[in-house]
Amino acid sequence: MNIRIRQAVKSDLSHILEIYAQPDMDDGDVLEIPEAEAVFDRMEMYPDYRFYVAESDGAIVGTFALAIMDNLAHRGAPSGLIEDVAVVTGYQGKGIGKRMMRYALDICREKGCYKAALSSNMKRTKAHRFYEGLGFERHGYSFTITPG
Repeated sequence: MNIRIRQAVKSDLSHILEIYAQPDMDDGDVLEIPEAEAVFDRMEMYPDYRFYVAESDGAIVGTFALAIMDNLAHRGAPSGLIEDVAVVTGYQGKGIGKRMMRYALDICREKGCYKAALSSNMKRTKAHRFYEGLGFERHGYSFTITPG
């Protein structure tokens, strides 16, 4: 399978939202295109926060976001935060997620990151096995809160 990973552009948003609408992701509860475009525009204002897509034969079959964050700790070494990782259901298990994560980690290495981190919902045990198979280790705890 020929896979190409590239930075997403605004015209990719409808395909990205279709991926997030899958039952194992946001189960159909996704942004409308105008809202997604506004978020995409804001993300592009950040110096190192981008969305990426994986294509197979011209079809978008996976996506992820990567933020490279500057730090004052760790002697100023940046860190990478990988978010919103998803592969089209029919393409899962074909190495696309692995290629996307290697791509993200390559960027983190190029940028001199001291670590790359991601979080995964506790109920996504298949995803946990996938990340552990790539060498990610469980580290500490991830805490969330809904402000308000």
